[in-house]
Amino acid sequence: MKTRKAGLLLCCGLLISHISFSQKVNDVVTPLHAMKVNYPVPYDITNPAQVKQTLDRILAYLEKNTPAQLVNRKTGAPVALNAIDTGTVFKPGDFRLTSYEWGVTYAGMLLAGQAAGDARYINYTQTRLNFLADAAPMFKKLDAKTPERRSPLHPVLYPGALDDAGALCAATIKTIRLGNSSPNLRPMADNFINFISTKQQRLADGTLARNRPQKNTLWLDDMFMSVPALAQMGKLTGDNKYYDDAVKQVLQFSARMFNREKGVYMHGWVEEMDVHPQFHWGRANGWALMAMTELLDVLPEQHPGRKAVLQQYQALAKGLAAYQSSQGFWHQLLDRNDSYLETSATAIYAYCFARGINQGWLNGKAFGPATLLAWNAVATKVNSQGQVEGTCVGTGMAFDPAFYYYRPVNVYAAHGYGPVLLAGAEVINLLKKHVFEVNDSAVMMKN
Repeated sequence: MKTRKAGLLLCCGLLISHISFSQKVNDVVTPLHAMKVNYPVPYDITNPAQVKQTLDRILAYLEKNTPAQLVNRKTGAPVALNAIDTGTVFKPGDFRLTSYEWGVTYAGMLLAGQAAGDARYINYTQTRLNFLADAAPMFKKLDAKTPERRSPLHPVLYPGALDDAGALCAATIKTIRLGNSSPNLRPMADNFINFISTKQQRLADGTLARNRPQKNTLWLDDMFMSVPALAQMGKLTGDNKYYDDAVKQVLQFSARMFNREKGVYMHGWVEEMDVHPQFHWGRANGWALMAMTELLDVLPEQHPGRKAVLQQYQALAKGLAAYQSSQGFWHQLLDRNDSYLETSATAIYAYCFARGINQGWLNGKAFGPATLLAWNAVATKVNSQGQVEGTCVGTGMAFDPAFYYYRPVNVYAAHGYGPVLLAGAEVINLLKKHVFEVNDSAVMMKN
């Protein structure tokens, strides 16, 4: 009996030894290069249906939480356009329908609708911009009667900064070009472009500037707050003066603010400074890249400034690609890896890279994998409610690092929604146009 038990124990021991040996991982028994990797964000090739699922969550959230309706301030009762009075306001929602951030969102909705073949996205923008345009004449009449008060549409009717005019103007013209728009949209666009072209402060050489936080300050953000609107008006009217001004802004901002050694822009430039502290803020660099993307989309091939703009776009894209983090995101300050990973900048880069590949401005085999990695990272920040997480709130300009490092993030930071819509839409176009594959465990663009 003892002998039998000993035999059983010996067999069990040999079996355990065999299992342990067979599970040992080394270069002899296991192809180590093919081991499963625990990536912090999905490292795979997504598909258009998956991308659209993410965008659909955003659409559902925004449809519900950005109503296009006028109500009485005290009672909340609906107000018709022909009954607007001093007690009329927009029905409260999570975001302002007249902000520059929402100008980006309107443009993102249009592109998403076209890329995904889903009219709901286009209807979102058409409904809200037509609503604003049709309300504008009514509020203007009311403002003339009561000049001591500011109506809810005051920034639209009387822009006081590029933030009031640029992004909304570009989205308005894109909506006009699509058709099915209110006849009041064109006067709204003309009012915006008139402010940009004739009223906004400029330096002596015509570069658009501000007097905050210092006199004659250039904000990198203002490339985006002006150039796409000018470019779209050039496309709408065929008047080269708008293209010429747009090209001038890109080149003159770049001459002062682009750091060629690092391949990215500083955030702010002040005319009286002989030394500029350089903070390479992620979203501002995104605004610059998007401004050039939007300009190249419509700038005639024969325009004398096109080559220079394309070269600057490519230089920035190359510089930015070098700063992408291992998780696919970019940092709040691009060249400071101890600053946090930020969603809106990452989404803008994903959009612009994808657009550049699709239009032939960027080498897809070089930029395609980074683009998909960026989108996969961004998609993890769209929560189940359709809110975009990890977006830096509105940010002024500073000349010290603490300001940028500790800017809050919030799901109600409106800056995240338009870029994510644009990124998803253009990634859908990218996946339809180009083939990606996993080659030796790495994502590659095949053609």
